[in-house]
This record gives sequence, structure tokens and C-alpha cells, in this order.
Amino acid sequence: MRKLLLIILSLLIISVAVVAFWINKDMHEQLNNPIALSDDTILKIEPGQSLKSLANMLVDKAWLPHPYYFVYEGRRQGKASSLKTGEFNVPVGTSPLKLLDILVAGKVRQYSMTIPEGWSFRQILQAVKDNQNLEQTLETNRPDRIMSELGYTGYFAEGRIFPDTYLFPAGTSDREFLLRALRRQESILQQEWQGREINLPYKSAYEALIMASIIEKETGIAEERGKIAGVFVRRLQQKMKLQTDPTVIYAMAEKFDGNIRRKDLSIDSPYNTYVYKGLPPTPIASPGQDAIHAALHPEPGTALYFVSKGDGSHYFSDNLKEHNRAVAKYQLKRR
Repeated sequence: MRKLLLIILSLLIISVAVVAFWINKDMHEQLNNPIALSDDTILKIEPGQSLKSLANMLVDKAWLPHPYYFVYEGRRQGKASSLKTGEFNVPVGTSPLKLLDILVAGKVRQYSMTIPEGWSFRQILQAVKDNQNLEQTLETNRPDRIMSELGYTGYFAEGRIFPDTYLFPAGTSDREFLLRALRRQESILQQEWQGREINLPYKSAYEALIMASIIEKETGIAEERGKIAGVFVRRLQQKMKLQTDPTVIYAMAEKFDGNIRRKDLSIDSPYNTYVYKGLPPTPIASPGQDAIHAALHPEPGTALYFVSKGDGSHYFSDNLKEHNRAVAKYQLKRR
């Protein structure tokens, strides 16, 4: 009888060992073999999603035959509460265990949006609203109300958004995007303001931002920004009108049809620098860091005028007589 019990016990041990071996082999194959994907794909993890619900979702997608091994291994590795939220890239060849590592690492899929230098707040807002990867929460197009919603009540919106290429995950709201770009502009401006040249005709960093916006609209040639800043700074210091076309265009708003006529130069607007001395009351666009730097580090010289040469560059003059000759050469001749 005792011998029979030993035989039965031995058989049970062997059976358990065989079953354990088979389960371990099956689990290893299921968790380490590549998921059946024909192309790279996107997996979205919702906020609060549990390891168990994730496993069931993978079964529904036919990425797993059942959820048990995946849940067991995730809990054994202590990753059940470490799943991140968002969209994740799942490349072809990814195994369930590698997928678990991807979700825990939190390297969510990033979308991008570029705000070009010199864009107006209206253009930026429209691009934000047109971006299908941003969650639309703003219920107004009024810049003042948007600034209030961002926590900047009383701040004028123009020029406050830093132009750059921004990466963001799915689920990012329009508010979050704008606030991030706004704070970026604040940081850049303060950084540049702290390192500014001495004896500049600005009472505040905001006035430097206004000047930078004008410089941004005047030229897209990097090496000219400092020269143009120098002209404008010297004109301010000598109490001369800036007489810059971009401010007139901004004053004309939707009335601008691509051409500035002589009558437009007499528009009664605080933005018209042909009529009023000094800087306009606000920025006229969003300047980049190079334009801000130029406004705070104007190039020394004697030029007080410049005119477009028609190829994107400008001719700089020290006096009105020379400037008029340049206008005749580069502007009137083309007409």
C-alpha cells in the first residue's frame, strides 16, 4: 500500500511538473512572440485604464489569445499601476512584453505644429483651431477673452505667442498649447532683456517686444535684423518717426489688399508710424528670438533709412537725399 502511494505521489509530481513546464513554455511563447501586425500601428491608452482592461482590449484586437499571462506577468513585474496615458507607436515585430515596456516607459506619440515667425495672433489662433490633433475647448475667437481664459486678463494677445515647432501628445487642449507658447515667449523675452545693451530707448521689455515684432515683419534675412534694429533705435533716439510699412499694414487690417498707397500712409491710427512718433501701442506680430535679440542688440552705425531692393534685402542710407535716390532706383524704377 505504501509503495502504491509513493507511485501515485511520484506520478502527481511528474504531472504537475509537466503541466508547469507546458504553461511556462506557452506563456513564454505568447508573451515573447511578435504580435500579428501587418503595419506599425497606434495604441491608445485611456486615463485610468487598468492592466486587466488593457489585456482584454488586446484580446479583442486579436493581439493575445487570452488575457491571463499578460496580466500575471504585468503584476509580477510590478507594472500594473505604471501604465501611462496617451497614444503609443507599436512597430511591427513588437511582442506583448515589449509592448508592456513601451506603455510603462511613457514615450507617447508626439504630434507637431509649427508657428512661423511673424504670424499674427489671428493666424495663430486659426491654425490652432484647424489642428485636428488638439482638443478644442476655447469657445471664443476674441483675443482678450482668450487671454483671460489663459490667466492673463488685461494682456494684449498680439506678439505674446512664441513662434516655434511644438511637439505635443494626443489629448492636449488648445488652452494648454497656447499657454505653453505664451510662457515660452515670456521666458525668451526676459532672458534677452536681462542681457540687453545699455542706453536703449525702451522703458520696458514689452516695448522691446514691440520693436522686435516690427523688425520681424521688415525682413526675413538674418544678417539684416541688427542693421534694421539700429536704424529704428537711432530714429527713436533722434525723435524721428519710424515710418515703417508693416505698422501701416497692421493698422489697415482686412482693408489691406497687398499694396500700400500714398493715402494709406495718412491713416489716423496709433499704429501708423508715418503719422505718430515712437513705437505703436502693441506688437504687430509674433517675433522670434533672433528678432528680439536684434531689438536689444542693435547694430551700431549711422544709417537712418532703408528701402527694399526687391529681392528681400534692403539698401541702407545715412541721409534723406541718399535714401530718395535709392527709392528711385529700387522702387520707382520697378513701377
